[in-house]
Amino acid sequence: MSEKPTIVLVHGFWGGAAHWNKVIVKLLGKGYTRIQAVEIPLTSLADDAERTRKMVAQVAGPVLLVGHSYGGAVITEAGDQPNVVGLVYIAAFAPDTGESPGGITQRHLPAAAANLAPDSDGYLWVKPELYHESFCQDLPATEGLVMGITQKAPLASTFGDTISTVAWKNKPSWYQVSADDRMIAPQNQQWMAGRLNAREILTLNASHASLASQPAEIAAFIDRAATALATA
Repeated sequence: MSEKPTIVLVHGFWGGAAHWNKVIVKLLGKGYTRIQAVEIPLTSLADDAERTRKMVAQVAGPVLLVGHSYGGAVITEAGDQPNVVGLVYIAAFAPDTGESPGGITQRHLPAAAANLAPDSDGYLWVKPELYHESFCQDLPATEGLVMGITQKAPLASTFGDTISTVAWKNKPSWYQVSADDRMIAPQNQQWMAGRLNAREILTLNASHASLASQPAEIAAFIDRAATALATA
């Protein structure tokens, strides 16, 4: 493959496609013109994977799937599409067959586990007043407050949805670990990164929101993956 793949970005829980804003700007600065950001409904893994598959199917040519947080579970499930050539996990879940994000979380509970609160409709929120300290403590407090107010809550049941297709077993993968993550325990990230047989593991002194606090480093990481695939 000589052309760089189209980059398709998949967000996680408690945020939407706009969580990738800063990374997109950095990728554009590196000359990438084929970038898409999926807006997944966060209603079930099946729904979210299907939305991602449909976006991938619209792309003519190779695709590099990039998932943040729960978006890692989505790209694991949806990444079996024939034009997906690689997977990049950004402080993300990378489950194996039969595993769920909730099950992996139980291995080592994250520091902010107690800051989640369900509502009467079945959605699970990060308490807005605690969003900054839980999700993005390395961003300015005002930015964290805005992210908390505008967060996109998942249906809590999505945490328990299990993986049936494991794309990372058949696709080249990269993993970024956030060493100061309070939403997915760093120990869980290191464990998942290790079993991926990742082409590169990048550890950043970052919160869960590494894509917002260190966008230059994340964009460079994605660029390295895309370049490696293009020259393979």
